Amino acid sequence: MRPDLELISEWVAPDSRMLDLGCGDGTLLAHLARTRAVTGYGLEIDPANVEQCVAAGVNVLQYDLNRGLGDFHDASFDVVVMTQTLQAVDHPNLLLEEMLRVGREGIVTFPNFGHYRCRLSLALGRMPMSRALPDTWYETPNIHLCTVADFEELCDKLGIAILQRAVVDHAHRSSLGLRLLPGLLGEICLYRLKRR
Repeated sequence: MRPDLELISEWVAPDSRMLDLGCGDGTLLAHLARTRAVTGYGLEIDPANVEQCVAAGVNVLQYDLNRGLGDFHDASFDVVVMTQTLQAVDHPNLLLEEMLRVGREGIVTFPNFGHYRCRLSLALGRMPMSRALPDTWYETPNIHLCTVADFEELCDKLGIAILQRAVVDHAHRSSLGLRLLPGLLGEICLYRLKRR
């Protein structure tokens, strides 16, 4: 399992009801069902990933997150997870609000566009590529990249409380430097959130 999914797993309480936005092949839901008796659904747009979810026994709906989450009732889930998807949707601010409407808590991960390598690339006149942002500018699915400060400012504006934050390197490790300068040294950001 990806290291970021291991970190997220620690934030999900046993017996939770979960919605996984952009669930990929369903690895996280399958793992949490086995290890923590978590139930729920994954939403995924890619038909190949939907097939993998079904083959793994994961409840999945083929779904475009840009439609919002209007098909789901308020507080339907204990936790809504969105890993490495926030930056690829049309309106990340609206989707964050929807996450915390349908779920009591949310977990979000995204690449930090404020990482020093990104800043250096931009200073040299080039779009950044890194282990956390591996695609060229013309092939990337990312349309709304942000920094640690940008995301935290948006949460404040939307009335979202940050319960936990982990800012890690590309291998999902933490260090003293990452804790002291998360916006400069962090490559991947993980947040646990709820409405204020």
